[in-house]
Amino acid sequence: MKTAPAAAGWTREQMAQRAAADIPAGAYVNLGIGIPELVAQFTGVDAGVIFQTENGLLGMGPAPAPGHEDPELINAGKKAVTAIPGAAYFHHADSFAMIRGGHIDICVLGAMQVSAAGDLANWSTGEADAIPAVGGAMDLVAGVKRVFVLTEHTTKTGVPKIVSACTYPLTGRKVVDRIYTNLAVIQVTPAGLVVRELAPGISLEVLQQHTGAPLRLAATVPDNSPGAAS
Repeated sequence: MKTAPAAAGWTREQMAQRAAADIPAGAYVNLGIGIPELVAQFTGVDAGVIFQTENGLLGMGPAPAPGHEDPELINAGKKAVTAIPGAAYFHHADSFAMIRGGHIDICVLGAMQVSAAGDLANWSTGEADAIPAVGGAMDLVAGVKRVFVLTEHTTKTGVPKIVSACTYPLTGRKVVDRIYTNLAVIQVTPAGLVVRELAPGISLEVLQQHTGAPLRLAATVPDNSPGAAS
């Protein structure tokens, strides 16, 4: 499997910024561990977005300045965060009641695999010696209104993460709405995977070479080529 040129595509920060651009004002949002955590750098209370973390905080703010961490104020990934004015703290069980009750608008999660039908596998490769780490992902994909996946397009060895059918244990079936990778923004539709945007330097041909499921271009795709008008 070919890998993309090192200079092509979006950085992780740019991926997070692109996903943040699709989060509407007024949304209540849960961020998964890893790349999804970066989304908080590019949207937040000033944009009318409220972040929730399943360990019991609604109104999560950005990471604190070095030396100002509070060991009792962390996110689900055990990383130091801040709380915005008006933030609320609550029991873990209440947090999951909030999630399961459909009160969170969007969750942004990482993935090991996403299928053409929107199936998500993000907690185990199924290997016998793997340590189960499902966390709250199954509750999130079952309870939130929209699921965004934010992940590198391939593994470190160039294996596609976007596939026709997942081979890893599923987190949820037909739950993913949109996929953001270093190469593209892809919408999951009943008719298959639709490319909404290509990263700079990435053609549909290159994208398809790195994808394990058929793709088609949306009717209108932004021109992100070098030198294009912003």
